[in-house]
Amino acid sequence: MAGATNYGASKQSTSIFGKKANLYSLAIVTVLCSLSYLLGVWQHGGGATISGIIVDSKSSISCIQQSQPSSSSTKTSTPKSSSSSNNVLDFTTHHGMDFNVTETNSGTRVFPACDIKYREYTPCEDADRSLKFDRDRLIYRERHCPKKSELLKCRIPAPHGYTTPFKWPMSRDLAWYANVPHKHLTVEKAVQNWIRFDGDKFRFPGGGTMFPNGADAYIENIGKLISLKDGSIRTAIDTGCGVASWGAYLLSRDIVTMSFAPRDTHEAQVQFALERGVPALIGVLASKRLPYPSRSFDMAHCSRCLIPWAQYDGSYLIEVDRILRPGGYWILSGPPINWRRYWRGWERTQEDLNAEQTSIENVAKSLCWTKFIEKGDVAIWKKPINHLNCKPQNPSFCPAQDPDKAWYTKLETCLTQLPKVSNKEEVAGGEVAKWPERLTAVPPRITMGTVKGVTAETFQKDMRLWDRRVSYYKMVNNQLGQPGRYRNLLDMNAYLGGFAAALIKDPLWVMNVVPVEAKVYTLGVIYERGLIGTYQNWCEAMSTYPRTYDLIHADSVFTLYKNRCEMEDILLEMDRILRPEGSVIFRDDVDVVVKIKKIIDGLNWDSQIVDHEDGPHQREKLLFAVKNYWTAPADSPQNPSSIS
Repeated sequence: MAGATNYGASKQSTSIFGKKANLYSLAIVTVLCSLSYLLGVWQHGGGATISGIIVDSKSSISCIQQSQPSSSSTKTSTPKSSSSSNNVLDFTTHHGMDFNVTETNSGTRVFPACDIKYREYTPCEDADRSLKFDRDRLIYRERHCPKKSELLKCRIPAPHGYTTPFKWPMSRDLAWYANVPHKHLTVEKAVQNWIRFDGDKFRFPGGGTMFPNGADAYIENIGKLISLKDGSIRTAIDTGCGVASWGAYLLSRDIVTMSFAPRDTHEAQVQFALERGVPALIGVLASKRLPYPSRSFDMAHCSRCLIPWAQYDGSYLIEVDRILRPGGYWILSGPPINWRRYWRGWERTQEDLNAEQTSIENVAKSLCWTKFIEKGDVAIWKKPINHLNCKPQNPSFCPAQDPDKAWYTKLETCLTQLPKVSNKEEVAGGEVAKWPERLTAVPPRITMGTVKGVTAETFQKDMRLWDRRVSYYKMVNNQLGQPGRYRNLLDMNAYLGGFAAALIKDPLWVMNVVPVEAKVYTLGVIYERGLIGTYQNWCEAMSTYPRTYDLIHADSVFTLYKNRCEMEDILLEMDRILRPEGSVIFRDDVDVVVKIKKIIDGLNWDSQIVDHEDGPHQREKLLFAVKNYWTAPADSPQNPSSIS
């Protein structure tokens, strides 16, 4: 027994030594993990809410958490969030107090606030720079961007007192004065009911130069002449839009309008449109094509837009023809239409107005358009559905060209020929479905094989992909699913418009951008789906005012622009056009995302990196960010006349 006991003691001492070593290792690991967890809880204000990599804007520490298995058949990772846990990022609006950034993470460049004089700075439509260019044909009001050495390296301030805009549909009729402190239009357009000043806000009665009884009544009259409610008309363009009341009231009829006007003496008209939650861009018909592909719009409109349609060999009407879909309508009201009634008020001679209308009629006829109807103050022309029986002489058909090329592309005085057809009833380029089926039907450009590398199968797969991605976005940012939190959205690299399509049931609109550097021009597909967008080079500023968008989506933008221009310049432009407390969703390679995060820390944005919807093993990561609220100081000059 004694021997056995001694043997057991010797064996036990060896075992205990090994167990102690394992216990010490286990204890150390347990303590370190606990400390790491507690540190994470302290940093994020509670339990971790989102699976995957999380890097908040206050720390360079990153922790990886195991993604929750998905119960869905698509195997999308589910964010670890619940009603009992706090979100890392606060996506709600608060109208916070002013502050200045005094410190940030070590090694991060801090971007200071710009002078208050830049509060409405539009880099490519700068008034001082424009004076260096030709005033003929309004060339000086086209895009003229700053040189690289002239780029601002600061953050554009919001005016003091800036407040989150009213939610749609209230924003259609109301805007805060503090956000766009301009009263000029309330005086100049008082009789026409464009806009009224009312205490701390503006009211938009819906009037216009040619519709003093309101845009809604004006549109009803148009609806008696052409069908606006059967889904055949979905996309429209308004040239010289004023405060975009025409586009604002068409939205209730499921017609989305691209409104544009130059930055001119009608101070801030496009800015008012955007503040109302209506799609708009700064733009002008001058010497360059409009930044849209051919066959984009079902309807074009000009209400006293003062564009000289018959001048310059009819080049402006020729451009409208290029962007109109086959069978599309052009609507004209104001001079010279109904000149026999208005010639005295317009302070022009009857002979002059009659000659102008005759010239417009002749240009329209040379484009093979038919005069659909003229009734009262409105005249409507219709573009043919094909060119089978069109034999133009002056202008003649353009030689071989890319009709979709429209970025700094010179206007031509030749007619863009429609795709060939086999019979006179066939719609050139293919007929689009009526809205809302149009959104999900395979676009004609794809079925006809004119978009390189994109098939019907590609299109349908892309739709499913973006439905899943947007669902994931809404789990990470629950405000994206709250009606009214976001109204004006921008997709910086839209491809086929899948992001916008997945949000179509929400009360918002998306400006779909196809970068001019993209391998394939897909903007025509986006318009065929019944969505709107524009071309853009993100090495330059966008033709819009500061604080345009509530949410920006940037999918692989920085990979696309690698070695083309500075990442910080693109991010500063995003900061310019993003509202205070606006949100951004970046998708890109993890190395790119980390670089983006370092720069936006210097912009004073809150941010966090999140795993791909398919889990942590994907190199592509997401970066969710929120621009903090800040404004110019209370003692800064707010009167535009004091700004040089």
